[in-house]
Amino acid sequence: MSANPQPSIESQVLNRDLSNSTASSGVEASELDPLSRRSRTADQNEICLGMPPLEPNVDDGSRKWSPLGRRFPRLSRWTRKAIIWIRGPSPPEVLQPTPLLNRSYKFKGIAFSTSMESRWIRWTRRLSNNLPLLVILGIAYIISLAFLVRANWYLVPSNAFVGCTATFWSAKDECGLDGSQCQPFTSDGPMDFRCPAHCLSTKLLNIRTVGDEQVIYQPLVVGGGDANQTYRGDTWLCAAAIQSGIVSNSNGGCASVSLVGSFTSFLGRDDHHVSSISFPSTFPLSYRLSSSNSLSHCTDLRSYALVLNALVTAFLFLVLRPKPLVLFWCLVCIGYWHITFFSDPRSEPPPISDAFGTFLPALFVAYAFWLHAFKHTMPAFDQAPWERMFLYLLPYWIGVYFNETFDKLPVDRLIPTDIAKQPGAIPAVIVVGLLVLAIAINQIRVIRKVGWLPRYLMYYITGGLVIMVLALLPTLTLRLHHYIIPIVLVAATAFPTRLSAIYQALLLGMCLNGLSRWGFDSILQTADELRRDAPLGSSLPEFLTNSSNPLSSITSNLTWQSIEAMNTTNEGWNGFSLLVDDVERYAGNALNFTLAQLNLSSSVPHFFRLA
Repeated sequence: MSANPQPSIESQVLNRDLSNSTASSGVEASELDPLSRRSRTADQNEICLGMPPLEPNVDDGSRKWSPLGRRFPRLSRWTRKAIIWIRGPSPPEVLQPTPLLNRSYKFKGIAFSTSMESRWIRWTRRLSNNLPLLVILGIAYIISLAFLVRANWYLVPSNAFVGCTATFWSAKDECGLDGSQCQPFTSDGPMDFRCPAHCLSTKLLNIRTVGDEQVIYQPLVVGGGDANQTYRGDTWLCAAAIQSGIVSNSNGGCASVSLVGSFTSFLGRDDHHVSSISFPSTFPLSYRLSSSNSLSHCTDLRSYALVLNALVTAFLFLVLRPKPLVLFWCLVCIGYWHITFFSDPRSEPPPISDAFGTFLPALFVAYAFWLHAFKHTMPAFDQAPWERMFLYLLPYWIGVYFNETFDKLPVDRLIPTDIAKQPGAIPAVIVVGLLVLAIAINQIRVIRKVGWLPRYLMYYITGGLVIMVLALLPTLTLRLHHYIIPIVLVAATAFPTRLSAIYQALLLGMCLNGLSRWGFDSILQTADELRRDAPLGSSLPEFLTNSSNPLSSITSNLTWQSIEAMNTTNEGWNGFSLLVDDVERYAGNALNFTLAQLNLSSSVPHFFRLA
């Protein structure tokens, strides 16, 4: 047995090609390593594909093909071209943006130059990258923010805060039979409350039945059109206060409410951009609103907090100009706590313990953002503070306010059921998808220019296969929350271009909004978790009392089919629930109900539903 085996034919050809190249150009052989992406030539690429290099003055038709190349010549040729294209130019391009405000321009034969960036850097040199000054101003900012948070949340009794969907009558059957779990139906006196700002952006996302009407994609407001402005008990309190003109949608406000018990014939109206619906029957719980209250500090200060934090971030970018790493962490912390305390808190007042529980793991996510994206882009604009401010801050704050800036899109969640049922969702998804595709094509072009496309393709193809496996798991639905999308996409922005800076700033704001508001929600969810308060979609029982067999009087019996007659025993149901005028009046396994015990009025219409 020989200790030195003979090299293969392919390695001989490769060594010959390398030695010839070295002799002719005077380049070290190690620099032409065939495993090096950046130094590989077109001929060496052909060798790696099983084809010898093209000799000088030899026509392409006389090329010696590998067995696979001889069998599929066209496929082999296109494969070779695709691989060469994916590897990008050799050597790869070096991207270095030139400040727009430090360039020479020519317009209609007149040449002029700008040096705004360099002059600004010279004027603010003493203040920039000054760690003691940054620490002092940082402490002053934290103290100012603490006073603002205190004025917004902690000078009003905590039990006076209500959310945008607060109501006196719970959804589904949570009030129990005859509404016993939602008593009392009347109050001894008015109760003061405070509403947050922007409650009109909160809407029903599943159908809610009111009498014979179905309401969706609007705030739930029933009544308010009579002289005393009486609202049904399940009306959202803050939306009713906005419709009455007592509370401002932009700044929130305080009001008082009095429960007035049973009321008949709720009238709808349109006022202050709020539309309410009518309910012609009787409901056991209703209320009226008044602007008179004893609360102070009723204005929601989120707009003032936005002005403060926007000015602070602009001052950081333009004047203090710390190192890019410090600047990045300032954006992370300011954005996260702005969302927690002002723009989109989890509840009113904000649960600080929950916010800190999410903050630490959110910092690890943010560090990955820096390491794989911001580190390669933000320092490239060190000599262009004005340009960097505009590139980063505008998309960053749009992402931080994701709950409001993207609220106009008719898309709630990226799951098939929501997209199919919401009007305008499919066109919106198509338009957004085409926009994302255009952005992706441009980023692929940039990634190829710097020679990183093979590695990115490997990463994203692997990730796509993992997501495909997750999507195919039984009994679970893949849910791409808006904090997951930035985590997936941000690595593709790790290049010193202006568009990459815009994209990564927007993605950072989106991720902070999702984590601060919702936490690390699961990427896989069950059907029950996704349903929220929507109907189960199960079989519905049928009334035997119908148009063919109508009620003889308002005191007669309602009857319905048995579970066996409906052939639904396999669904596991063992009883029925009867709603009369949207109030649960019976739950059990009987097949009839006597209306006489409800003392219903014959002068108003009544509505019956069975489940």
